[in-house]
Amino acid sequence: MTRVPGLIAVGRITRAHGVSGEVAVLPLSEVPSRFEPGSTVFAGESEERPLRVVAARPHRQRLLVSFQGIDDRAQAESLRGEYLFVVASSAPQLPAGQYWTHQLIGCDVKTENGAPIGRIREIIHTLANDVWAATGPLGEVLIPALKDVVVEVDLEARRVVVRDIPGLTAP
Repeated sequence: MTRVPGLIAVGRITRAHGVSGEVAVLPLSEVPSRFEPGSTVFAGESEERPLRVVAARPHRQRLLVSFQGIDDRAQAESLRGEYLFVVASSAPQLPAGQYWTHQLIGCDVKTENGAPIGRIREIIHTLANDVWAATGPLGEVLIPALKDVVVEVDLEARRVVVRDIPGLTAP
């Protein structure tokens, strides 16, 4: 599989729905047009498996999506668990101080004093605020993405600076 670093996850297929090839998709994107008829997503982290959306409709906390060429339950079932991606350049610009998840993954985190915390490996979305999980010399550190904690985010330098808060940055 050809890994394409310019792809971002916008959904995950959770299961087949019915017998006509429809799948249940957990949306991971706040961009409503991602699953409009005619749009294309990629199954897996490559551009080798494009899927063109034929129809989509809300169902509970998911979307029920039909893709061109996926016409029966067996074909739909073969997609179970697949993440759906789009080209990162299709992501709209965010206001200052907001970041897409894919922009933060891999950024190095240090304190204001320069002490290394680790590298961001996951963004956890909670009701209150996002939490950035970084792994490094202190093990896993969970950093609340709050203005009082995050001092600077420099996406070009792939660096995040956080306040040195007892319990967060020191054992």
